[in-house]
Amino acid sequence: MAFRSSIERRVPTRRFHLGALRALQAVLLAAACTSAFSQPATKAAPAAGNKATRTPGTAPAAWPTKPIRLLIGFPPGSVQDLSARAFADPLAKALGQPVIVENKAGASGTIAADMVAKSTDLHTFGVMNNSQLTIAKMLNPAVAYDPATDLAPIALIGTTPLVMVVSNAAEGKNPSEMLTWLRNQGDKANYGSPGTGTPAHLGMELVKSRSGGQALHVPYPGNPQLISAMLGGQLQTALLPPGLAMQQIKAGKIKAIGVTSDQRSMLALEVPTLREAGVMGADMELFTALAGPASLPQAVRDKLGAALIDVLKMDETRQRLITVGWQPSPSTAEGLRTRMRSDTKSLGGIIMIRGIRSDS
Repeated sequence: MAFRSSIERRVPTRRFHLGALRALQAVLLAAACTSAFSQPATKAAPAAGNKATRTPGTAPAAWPTKPIRLLIGFPPGSVQDLSARAFADPLAKALGQPVIVENKAGASGTIAADMVAKSTDLHTFGVMNNSQLTIAKMLNPAVAYDPATDLAPIALIGTTPLVMVVSNAAEGKNPSEMLTWLRNQGDKANYGSPGTGTPAHLGMELVKSRSGGQALHVPYPGNPQLISAMLGGQLQTALLPPGLAMQQIKAGKIKAIGVTSDQRSMLALEVPTLREAGVMGADMELFTALAGPASLPQAVRDKLGAALIDVLKMDETRQRLITVGWQPSPSTAEGLRTRMRSDTKSLGGIIMIRGIRSDS
């Protein structure tokens, strides 16, 4: 109650009432999404008036029959892009068809996700993150697809914590002192993310709520552009995937405060956790996963999922994922669905507390 009271003291009554209304909407949406994720994928409720495109159909006898498209909702060089390219070639060999990675950036990844949800050719899939697969509709009811009913989970690919970084302008000899410097900047500080509602955005809002920070959010098309802005002095802090953060940290271009996992990560062993820096209760991980349209026949889901998991267990593929910043975490559709339910609840809570909404 102390935290809520502090929020009430900082914002006008009318604004708080709007935040409370949005909070209630977020809770109801989270409950609906969680309920939907608890059902088997083949029983996902079809949207009214669009039943034919939402009900799983019949798979061709020999699938795949043409090249497979992997749509990425972020620019080349983004973490989803890198993860897809890490397994595309071996997956192509396993399935006997080319696997083509296509970047369809925009609207925090929802443009690509919607294209996947509406695809009917049995050969279009998406490599997606937490936000695309769980809370996109909670953030913006105008998003054209519903993660709970319009997408079919196929397999979890990998997980990673995020690394909280600060610019070289940060003062302090250790993470705790640099965090104090950032907090003292108040709302004069800016932080970046690859889009409103992405895990990096929600995660930073969680960190702010736990550390007393007030940095203002600036969304970017993707992490490559965000890093350029940080190096150029437009941003003071951000949460970045280790695969991107460690390159800049080792080059001495930015400084690390801590990772968002509850334990140190194999991807950044020298970086302490945020808990070690004094930020408690801000644990979260980014995940990357493969999904298709809800209309996808079960036979295709099973074949693709099994092939991908086999590929992800290969030593060469595992090393590729680690190199680009992912902890290999191959899991079946059911394992991915469990992760989606959990993130719908936890990320939905951040949306509720902060009253976050995306109109993009």
